[in-house]
Amino acid sequence: MYFYVYMIVSVSHIKKKTYVGYTNNVKNRLIKHNSSKGAKSTKGYKWKLIFKKRFNSKSEAMSYEYKLKKNRKKRLSILKRLK
Repeated sequence: MYFYVYMIVSVSHIKKKTYVGYTNNVKNRLIKHNSSKGAKSTKGYKWKLIFKKRFNSKSEAMSYEYKLKKNRKKRLSILKRLK
């Protein structure tokens, strides 16, 4: 089983908000974020997937997720690629 680190961006808000997480099923996780069953910090927004990276283990994914959450420059570079 593979694990993914993903980044989503809000599409229903003037100021773009991002969220980084990990999962083994990106499609289902995005559906949850766009419903009332998502993470507490993502409720009330509509989201689109902008980045995902595959890992062979949960621990690798968790480690990369932590690094991405702490590295603002990396998140911003991902956002700039969209423009």
